[in-house]
Amino acid sequence: MNILITGGTGFIGHALTQHLSKQGHAVTVLSRNPDKVAAICGPGVNALGDLKQRKAEDAYRVIINLAGEPIFDARWTEARKKLMRDSRIDLTGQLVDSIERMTVKPDLLISGSAIGYYGDQGDTVLTEQSEPRPDFSHRLCADWEQAAQRASLFGVRVCLIRTGLVIAEDGGLLKRMLLPFRFGLGGRLGSGRQWMSWIHREDWIAIAQTMINDGSMQGAYNATAPNPVTNREFTQTLAYCLNRPALLPIPARLLKTLLGEMSELVLGSQRVMPERLLAQGFEFQYPDLVSALKQALMKQEMLET
Repeated sequence: MNILITGGTGFIGHALTQHLSKQGHAVTVLSRNPDKVAAICGPGVNALGDLKQRKAEDAYRVIINLAGEPIFDARWTEARKKLMRDSRIDLTGQLVDSIERMTVKPDLLISGSAIGYYGDQGDTVLTEQSEPRPDFSHRLCADWEQAAQRASLFGVRVCLIRTGLVIAEDGGLLKRMLLPFRFGLGGRLGSGRQWMSWIHREDWIAIAQTMINDGSMQGAYNATAPNPVTNREFTQTLAYCLNRPALLPIPARLLKTLLGEMSELVLGSQRVMPERLLAQGFEFQYPDLVSALKQALMKQEMLET
């Protein structure tokens, strides 16, 4: 089938694109740098530089919307927060406008979101039915989801994928943490009691594949493993997998000074359960943190050799 992916050159997107392409799907990636798409995603992947370049006869069975400026890459100034919002909400609005103009509408829109939707909620167990705590992350995700939901007005099935902290060998959370931990300089962040809801990237891709295959799925789904851990547990487990100590905690006050408002991402707590996926019968390949980290670290070592 024909599939259009926005954000297809990103950390999750390029792996998803390669997976779908290997399955024989005709994949097109919308990118501001179309010349780089083949090198990142594979030679068989088509590139689209702008939605306006889409031909009238182009039809996509599935659209997967993952575009957005990285959350962790820069301090949250007002200008940066506007850029994060515009790159998600405005682009999603443009994408849905494009769907409205399509002669043949897609069957499915999978649109990105994040567990930041719920805000900082301490030890509370969160499911898709939980009430959010309003903050910047919640407003960003809620507005992003609302922009995507408009596609349902045109008969498109919409799935919202609220992603946790993604583990894989070539980027994301693990890449940021590896260097200090390899030197035995890692440790908990703040009190270490805040919950980290994580997912292995291969399970994330399997969730997206399930959404494509199962026409009954719609609405919001938590894309997190069924075993969230505290930050203390996460750092101790990573140190264990690397056979290193985790002796140097970073005080919350220092993180707030260094990161400003962005510190809520590492000090905030979301204890998220994938209730709807479990009810659907979805089986995680990496349900526990040790297996997820060991697989990612093994692949990371293979990349280095």
